[in-house]
Amino acid sequence: MRTPRSLLSLPLLLALTAVPACSGGVHGTPGSAGLRDPYFAKLGNGGYDVTHYALDLAYDPGTHRLTGRADITAEAGQDLSAFDLDLEGLTVDGVTVDGKRAVGSRAGHELTVRPRDELAAGTTFRTVVRYSGEPVTITDPDGSREGWLRTADGALGLGEPTGSMAWFPGNNHPSDKATYDITVTVPKGVQAVSNGELRSERMAADGRHTTYSWHVPQPMASYLATVAVGKFETKKSRTPSGLPVYTAVDPREARASAKVLGRLPEVIDWETETFGAYPFSSTGVIVDREGDAEYALETQNRPVFPGAPDLTTLVHELAHQWYGDSVTPKSWRDMWLNEGFATYAEWLWEEDHEGDTAQDAFDALDARPAGDGVWAYPPAVPPTAAQISDAPVYQRGAMVLHKVREAIGDSKFFALLKSWPADHKYGNADTGDFTAYVERKNPGKAKALAEIWDVWLYGDGKPDRA
Repeated sequence: MRTPRSLLSLPLLLALTAVPACSGGVHGTPGSAGLRDPYFAKLGNGGYDVTHYALDLAYDPGTHRLTGRADITAEAGQDLSAFDLDLEGLTVDGVTVDGKRAVGSRAGHELTVRPRDELAAGTTFRTVVRYSGEPVTITDPDGSREGWLRTADGALGLGEPTGSMAWFPGNNHPSDKATYDITVTVPKGVQAVSNGELRSERMAADGRHTTYSWHVPQPMASYLATVAVGKFETKKSRTPSGLPVYTAVDPREARASAKVLGRLPEVIDWETETFGAYPFSSTGVIVDREGDAEYALETQNRPVFPGAPDLTTLVHELAHQWYGDSVTPKSWRDMWLNEGFATYAEWLWEEDHEGDTAQDAFDALDARPAGDGVWAYPPAVPPTAAQISDAPVYQRGAMVLHKVREAIGDSKFFALLKSWPADHKYGNADTGDFTAYVERKNPGKAKALAEIWDVWLYGDGKPDRA
């Protein structure tokens, strides 16, 4: 049963009486509960920056029970008397800060931690949270499901935009990126696949469990973390340029996936030529059964697909490794910087592989009537959280990029496709950062670019053809 979020676990109740008031010379204040994201105001937390997550998980598909230990290294951004972590459901069994037992309390998805000793600004500190229970599935404002999804033979952890807090506590906002170590113990007969590099696969002494240890050496936003538990056919290979590839495919999807996945190295090398050096240490995919999830997701290093992917979707999700995973939005308002670029990658792939040109794709959208959904709102300002993944963000976002291409010419545009992710590698950016960057790179096109921003990026309704 799901633990009511308003209840404290027994160890936390004991901690409330066992931990004395904070001591020392620091006189801090609590970090904010929420970063006031335009669409998810209570997501993320203020007062600190996470640098590393070490997650030690055990999951049994038969009982649907998850046991976890999250060791979180962070730096205090202010003098802190308390700070929050995002955790939906699950029971917290204990919290320590720098090895000392801390007070933890729950309110909704907020886990408020009060350390024994207040934390000075600039201090690096380690928080360990032990937790357990039945992880939950979260329904987004648009009705899609994420969090911890039960599958036919295991589970799938998906995080965009809020779901990661269903399986580990953290600063659950794209603006706070960190490196990860993710260790998962599962019963014999199923596997655990995650982001980054597989460091080890160890059978337990009892012969009934296997532990998989994954390492993510480059910064990753929490929504891009994943764990897939189930039966998979795994394969290791390399692209022609030498990049390691790791694929994990549900056996029922293996035959249908083979042709498209056979082109993965080709896609990665084409995208490297088009977008610049691949930003991570490996690539690959996770293909679960059709119906196990409702959408593909650009989980870092290893996008997830619910069923065999088509080539266009593969191109899209792999393009996100540059646009979204390496350069990550500062807030969920900036989703078009992810999806507009990934959609334009589809257009460019077709253009370079004897399909329709990007101009053809643009013209087909531009021919749609004024009442079509693609004109429902400007891509830079979706009206609500339920609309951040709608057509204007993807398709009209790509149209913005095509208008930029028209304005500055192919030579500078294709240089921009490489310099933007290179100059913002592993960082965060918002729409204002992008528009200022394009203008700085093209000072002679200020008037034309300003019109694009006004009409295509921020303008309401269908732009006039004139």
